[in-house]
Amino acid sequence: MWKMALAFVLFAALAIFILSKGGDIDMGGEKHGAEAVHSEPPATAAK
Repeated sequence: MWKMALAFVLFAALAIFILSKGGDIDMGGEKHGAEAVHSEPPATAAK
């Protein structure tokens, strides 16, 4: 049981380390209104 707890702590520490090195990562969820970033829809291929 203690091995599972240790593995979880190590995995969580690794995940936090990777996210902190990733730069500007927004973990805020869905955005609505002016702060929402919309990308253009992909262009359809011409036949």
